[in-house]
Amino acid sequence: MNKFETEVDELIQSRPAFSQMEPAGQDEAIALNDFIYMSKGTSNAYMVVTDAGRVIINTGMGFEALTHKRNFDAVCPGPTPYILLTQGHVDHVGGVGQFREVGTVLVAQSNLNVCQRDDARIVRVRQGQSYIWFKKTIDAAMAVAAKHPDVFSQDTPVADISYDERYSFTLGGVDFEIISTPGGETVDAAVVWLPQYKILFSGNVTGPLFPHFPNFNTIRGDKYRYCEPYIESVEKLKALGATTLITGHFNPIEGEQLIKQCFGRLIGAVDYVHKTTLRRMNEGADIYTLMDEIKLPLEHHVGEGYGKVKWAVRTVWESYMGWFKADKTSDLYATQIEGVYPDLVELAGLDSVIARAREKLAEAKPEAAMLLAEAALAAAPDAEEAIMLAIDTTTALRERAGGENFWEDGWLASRIELLQQRRQQCLARPAS
Repeated sequence: MNKFETEVDELIQSRPAFSQMEPAGQDEAIALNDFIYMSKGTSNAYMVVTDAGRVIINTGMGFEALTHKRNFDAVCPGPTPYILLTQGHVDHVGGVGQFREVGTVLVAQSNLNVCQRDDARIVRVRQGQSYIWFKKTIDAAMAVAAKHPDVFSQDTPVADISYDERYSFTLGGVDFEIISTPGGETVDAAVVWLPQYKILFSGNVTGPLFPHFPNFNTIRGDKYRYCEPYIESVEKLKALGATTLITGHFNPIEGEQLIKQCFGRLIGAVDYVHKTTLRRMNEGADIYTLMDEIKLPLEHHVGEGYGKVKWAVRTVWESYMGWFKADKTSDLYATQIEGVYPDLVELAGLDSVIARAREKLAEAKPEAAMLLAEAALAAAPDAEEAIMLAIDTTTALRERAGGENFWEDGWLASRIELLQQRRQQCLARPAS
């Protein structure tokens, strides 16, 4: 293992977890060098200062732009000839309206409107699910909206300049290139490249944690993403030879060889999972066997704090084959196993189901115990022993996961909280 491979492993261990992300609230912008400034948020906003004014790269959510703009104005109040977007998600585009001035040009990849249209189609269901993980951010947005109703808005901007593959311009002696990377989180994903300085703003093309396995399906809710476009996009970034990588979250990463090594790890990891899943599918392995079986070899090790290999395996399988696994006839119909859980528990007896689940927990098989706990709760939603079983089983799953993955940990924590609330309600009821 060479020095840079060791540094990749150290970087994976030392970078902050996504749970450390906070909505914008810092008092001032952070100088990354003598002309680039960062204002932290749900996705960081950046300002590049030139002799002819400033370029804003991403604007945060609408409520965060009040902070970002105040921080950037204190350093360079304008003019703002350009705003550049690296993707159309709300945490990148929401503050565009607050940064626009007369003469400001918004540059975005030509699929910006497609990304925003798709988000609008599922806005209610996704906001509901997102609250599980982003309660603090959503509550902060509501507080700002209540305090500043005259200026708060969540923008859905239209680009002044759209491009398909690449767009370039020079401002105040600084060359800018915006490069399409459709393998990122969105169909309009892009990066901003300053070739004179070999500085790359990668946004969330590789995900918000670097270098971690990408989220090809986010349980918050979004369309599937695909391995081959991701690999092609990361290959494109690797070829640039950046010496400074400024990601969408947390602090920049320095060093051309380290950055290349990280990109190489990500490419190797995704390629391995993609090809291994396809090979094993064609050998007849079922989706759940593959989720359990496929692991990254050491040479392709990356973090799993955001995406998880087993979730990627499932996404690859379903991306090629669809949702029907050709094993259970019941999958073709709306009535699922949950609908007959109460019947099965009645036949076996609630006490027997709970006892068997406790045996599974004692055998360190919390996934099996969870299936039995869900059956028990379906049959007896107000039974304290069923609720406690679900709490203990969910807690065991969370402890086993060790808090590594943001999505898994957030989901399990939310379920424990809900179950504890249910138990308290159960205990508060008067005895019959």
